[in-house]
Amino acid sequence: MATTKPYRVLLYYMYTTIENPEEFAAEHLEFCNSLELKGRILVAKEGINGTCSGTVEQTEKYMEAMNNDPRFDGIVFKIDEADGHAFKKMHVRPRPELVTLRLEDDINPHQITGKYLEPKDFYEAMKQEDTVIIDARNDYEFDLGHFKGAIKPDIESFRELPDWIRENKEVLEGKKILTYCTGGIRCEKFSGWLVREGYEDVSQLHGGIVTYGKDPEVQGELWDGQCYVFDERIAVPVNQKEHVIVGKDHFTGEPCERYVNCSNPECNKKILCSEENEAKYLRACSHECRVSPRNRYVIQHELTEEQVAAALEQIEAGK
Repeated sequence: MATTKPYRVLLYYMYTTIENPEEFAAEHLEFCNSLELKGRILVAKEGINGTCSGTVEQTEKYMEAMNNDPRFDGIVFKIDEADGHAFKKMHVRPRPELVTLRLEDDINPHQITGKYLEPKDFYEAMKQEDTVIIDARNDYEFDLGHFKGAIKPDIESFRELPDWIRENKEVLEGKKILTYCTGGIRCEKFSGWLVREGYEDVSQLHGGIVTYGKDPEVQGELWDGQCYVFDERIAVPVNQKEHVIVGKDHFTGEPCERYVNCSNPECNKKILCSEENEAKYLRACSHECRVSPRNRYVIQHELTEEQVAAALEQIEAGK
């Protein structure tokens, strides 16, 4: 029998009315701290979007309290086992929106959203020829892992997605549209926006990639790579049947699933990079970032000017 790990990571969201997000956020932070949870929770008038970690007992108490609050009746928690906390601190922040689309006329998923498909139905729909699969996440999330045949919109943030769709509508015309994201929250709004734009056959993966990977029937099949998560784990497996690495090292193009942030704090771009190349390239995505006076890798490793010059020379010699 498999042993249960001592910690859990919870992922959840719910579109529901929260009258005073600022007041709720302050009280909720106090409550989470009393349970010694760590994580990041966003609160808006339209609902809650959170991920947090704690012991089995702490997370049980949290879920019980949430389920007992009539505002969160029916909330679904996606649960991962973990060896320890997945976050360093606990943050609960009020926001204008749970996911930033910044539409002039906002979407209420209770009024308009795409059809929900459970993992098995989504799996079957992906195999149909007249289907187009749209990844509703950011570019760096897609680069680490995605469904086979999925389209990667050329965007750096979720709010750019509507414009991308309008500029590439010929890709979608006459097709059945499938959308997916990490836990489902982005697709609730995005699929609703697609329906409002006039697309007739729009479906979304219910519960997102995380639910798909845990489903005992599909077992994450048709997923390549790993799923990017916004905590210290960075990546979690999805496909239980085979592991295909799709990520490519920023510097060499070799298979890679290790994300680091560019060492120039003014850039901070997420790049896939091996430990060897992190050292060789001073964890910087470009020459400009390598020579930044604020290069965090140089500062952290207390490299001298001579050592930095030698590293730059080695990079030039290897071109």
